[in-house]
Amino acid sequence: MRFRERPRRRVLINITSLIDVLFLLLIFFMVSSTFLEQPGMKLDLPAAKSFEVEEQKELVVHISPRGEVFLGEQQVSLDTLKARLELQVAVDRERPLVLRADKDAAHGRVVEVMDVAKQAGVRKIVIATRVPELSRDRERR
Repeated sequence: MRFRERPRRRVLINITSLIDVLFLLLIFFMVSSTFLEQPGMKLDLPAAKSFEVEEQKELVVHISPRGEVFLGEQQVSLDTLKARLELQVAVDRERPLVLRADKDAAHGRVVEVMDVAKQAGVRKIVIATRVPELSRDRERR
C-alpha cells in the first residue's frame, strides 16, 4: 500500500510588519525625546582679597549729519582715523568700536568709516541706536 505523501508546508514567519512597528517606535522616541544640554560648567571660584578691576573702554566714533567724523571728541579725517585706530588696536585688540552715526548721515559715509575700522584691525564694531521714548515708558512700568 502506498500512502500518498502530503506536501510539506514551509513555515514562514513574516516579520515585515514587526520591522515596521519597530521603526515607528524608533521614530516616535526620537521625536518625543528631549535632549538636555548643560549650559556650562559650574565652578566654585576661589575668593581673593586683593583685586583690580579693569574697565574696558570702548572707542567711540561719531558721524555728524554733514559727514564729519569724530574719534571721541576730536574731528579726524579718514586717514587720521585709520592711523589712530591702528594705534588703539595695537594696545588692545579686543577693544570694541562704537559707531554713533546720526540718522541723517549718509549711508556711504558710515560704510567708509566701518571699512576704515576693519582695515585698522578693529574686530568688533557696535552700531549705537537710540531707544524710542515709548519703549522707555514701558520699561518704567
